[in-house]
Amino acid sequence: MASTSSLFIGLTGLNTHSRKLDIIGNNIANVNTTAFKSSRIMFETLFQRNLSFGTAPSASSGGINPRQVGNGVGIGAIQRDFNNGSINATGDLRDLAIDGSGFFMVESNGSTFYTRAGTFRQDTEDNLTTATGERLLGYGVDDDFNLVTGQLVPLNIPVGRQTIAEATSNVSIVGNLDKSGDIPTTGSIIDLMSSSLSGPTVLGGGFINSTTPLINIDDPNNPGTPLLSAGQTIRLTSDASKGGGALPEADLSVTATTSVQDLMDFLEAALGIQDTGAANPDGSTPGVTVDPTTGVITIVGNVGTENNIEISTGDLRIIDTDGTTNLGAAFETTQVAEADGESVRTTVSAFDSLGTSVLVDVVMVLDSTPNSGPVWRYFVESGDDTDLDISVATGTLQFDTEGQIDPLNNSVQVTIDRMNTGADTPLSFNLNFLAENGQTTSLATGSTLIGLTTDGLPPGTLETFATGDDGTVVGRFSNGAIRTMGQVVLAKFSNPAGLVDQGGNLFTTGPNSGPAAVANPGQLGLGSVIAGALEGSNVDLGQEFTQMILTSTGYSASSRVIRTTDELLQQLLVLGR
Repeated sequence: MASTSSLFIGLTGLNTHSRKLDIIGNNIANVNTTAFKSSRIMFETLFQRNLSFGTAPSASSGGINPRQVGNGVGIGAIQRDFNNGSINATGDLRDLAIDGSGFFMVESNGSTFYTRAGTFRQDTEDNLTTATGERLLGYGVDDDFNLVTGQLVPLNIPVGRQTIAEATSNVSIVGNLDKSGDIPTTGSIIDLMSSSLSGPTVLGGGFINSTTPLINIDDPNNPGTPLLSAGQTIRLTSDASKGGGALPEADLSVTATTSVQDLMDFLEAALGIQDTGAANPDGSTPGVTVDPTTGVITIVGNVGTENNIEISTGDLRIIDTDGTTNLGAAFETTQVAEADGESVRTTVSAFDSLGTSVLVDVVMVLDSTPNSGPVWRYFVESGDDTDLDISVATGTLQFDTEGQIDPLNNSVQVTIDRMNTGADTPLSFNLNFLAENGQTTSLATGSTLIGLTTDGLPPGTLETFATGDDGTVVGRFSNGAIRTMGQVVLAKFSNPAGLVDQGGNLFTTGPNSGPAAVANPGQLGLGSVIAGALEGSNVDLGQEFTQMILTSTGYSASSRVIRTTDELLQQLLVLGR
């Protein structure tokens, strides 16, 4: 007699094979989906009708096996294949692929998702996001571009927006200092006078001294009339020179109390005359003094031809209270002596914290040639020092008898004021005469000196970025700087097949996936990151087409069972007529 059970058994076959065809269809439809992971369905038998559980063998008869009739087929499991797809190069460094296990971490509206699809692009806020707007998570950096680990943040890469500059910390100078040159004998000596015959006098008679107010100096061209009045300015113009190069323009404001001593202090600072702690070889002391018996103001410079100061009549001008009108020369000048002695000058460029170039002049002057080796004195000055005094540093460097610099005393600390520039002040850096790729020597050949290397950076804008295999995102700036911009991290699961597919190439944790273990690419068994590439689908079309044929056969066979059972039931009904 025909059984209606076979109808339902055939129906289970139709249902399960239909679901399998759904799985196959989904796999084939996503054959070109980035990082798609194919699935397979596993069938299992349904519960059995037990006609007999069987009997055990006895002394007189053999055992009997169970007699069971199956009730069809059901879905045992749907398993996702997390094997890697092929890695396909795209040429766009924003695209990322994972070679090995692991998932990118992304977030949206406070929820964390996991994905293998690395089609990241920047949004209007420069965050790296997926095609559907989820932001890529990783480690950010602090203001000094150091990775801040332990806290996941959206990775932000502001191409074309972020600018950086870096203050100089080291400048290297190399060359040779001629130890056979002439030992200095004098510095430049310049006299400031009212005329070629007399020093400045005071209104009412007598020569000036250091305490004389400037407004009390008699005008030699109009006796009885003051040379200067309050509100005017004494200007040292850039026509004055030092070592053949123009000096920075400098102003001294004249007030009712401004004295000759103030003028001398102004000249000493503006001319960069440095206190060496000793007199010049001719007995004169570097600085500016006034002789009260003659009223002559004398400027004594430092030794070395590159320190020679030249001030012509008219280089010290009187500027009227309007700030522009030139009222003529403040004093007549007489060059009494010119600085001599072997010396060499070079100019190097440093950068403050805003990336502004700061020019620094370095003059080396032969000091002495004792038996222990040549001694050179350095004079460092900068017209970009924001206070009046352009002098920065002076001291001596010892060379041995073979012309090599003392390895324990080969650098100079330079400090330059940067007040009211917006940059950090002061700017401090080391001026090194011994570097890894060069040094300064003192041999019996011509003196030459050049700046070899300068660290620090001018302002630069982020131009592009790339991601290393360890997930480190590195940015390149227009000033040549390379800086860490963040790091991509990966998540690992003890059972990735337990993740829940949310669509859009996104997964969330499931009850059987386990929690996410976060680590850098290449750690804890995680794969590496490949920039400029995407992972392809891992669908095997050959296998899918084969399974489609088998599924079609199973579906047809199940439908045949239903049809055959129907025919038997029809024959049974005929018997009852």
